[in-house]
Amino acid sequence: MIRAFLAVELSQELRAGLATVQQELKRRIEPELKRGTRISWAQPASIHLTLKFLGDMDEQVIDPLRIAVEQAIGSRVAMTVPLERLGVFPHPQSPRVLWVGPSENWEKGAEAKRIAEIHDAIDEACEGLSFLREARLFSPHLTLARIKMGERHVGVALAKSGVLDRPVSLGSLAVGSVVLMQSELKPTGSVYTKLWKVELAG
Repeated sequence: MIRAFLAVELSQELRAGLATVQQELKRRIEPELKRGTRISWAQPASIHLTLKFLGDMDEQVIDPLRIAVEQAIGSRVAMTVPLERLGVFPHPQSPRVLWVGPSENWEKGAEAKRIAEIHDAIDEACEGLSFLREARLFSPHLTLARIKMGERHVGVALAKSGVLDRPVSLGSLAVGSVVLMQSELKPTGSVYTKLWKVELAG
């Protein structure tokens, strides 16, 4: 058995940009944080756009899954997702996840519909191999940090800093292929290994 997920990889330039955004965020909010607050910042080298978390899966499913995903998305056209704003889940007063993603306007448009269709096609392909369908709506975002303790303090610090109200200019995330990643939990954090890649149409 392996632990795995389907994702879109990031370019080195985008990872460098995310590292800069994280440094700026730390600089703005850390002076306001109370003792006992714990924020786990994502390593830029391991940030990716998760399309589907598969959990524990049998290694014998690796190849059939590649064929199913290829059939589902191989003819769909590559696209880009603009990274224009910072956001939080579940809500600003008590955030647990800090992310970067597209603007609300983009999320109402045709391109957002296209990535949702790619996500749904993958979901359907996985369902054919007995993986459960996603219950929640897909939202393309990259996780910058997880708040482990002191969510309310972080909410106050974010509000004071005003970072959530400012646009960010990180360029775009190219969605040109989907990879199957194996995730191994080590004492130093998760280690990811790419097992295969399926390209979208050019």
